[in-house]
Amino acid sequence: QVQLVESGGGSVQAGGSLRLSCAASGFTFSNRCMGWFRQGPGKEREKVATIDSDGSTGYVDSAKGRFTISKDNAKNTLYLQIDSLKPEETAMYYCVATIVSTRGCWTRTYGYWGQGTQVTVSS
Repeated sequence: QVQLVESGGGSVQAGGSLRLSCAASGFTFSNRCMGWFRQGPGKEREKVATIDSDGSTGYVDSAKGRFTISKDNAKNTLYLQIDSLKPEETAMYYCVATIVSTRGCWTRTYGYWGQGTQVTVSS
């Protein structure tokens, strides 16, 4: 079955960095849209970054220049490097994948979700 298992979250001070990882299994990782969403306390879920099968990336405006999404097809692993973290970015971060092979990942619907990894940023 499909599994997305996130890791790498934690507690950091403002300005710090984290690298989130997502180990994927049960589907053809290389041809799917992959991405990261987050949901902070009392906030709506927000799409943060996506990556196409060809490596094209998309980011929410607030993340541009500080977040980097990448993937290793040989390891079936998705990453999110987060730099210069802000307290308002405290959230559960979720790894996601599309159910089918597709392109134009920023606008796609993501049917597979991981359990999330918590990121807490203190001021």
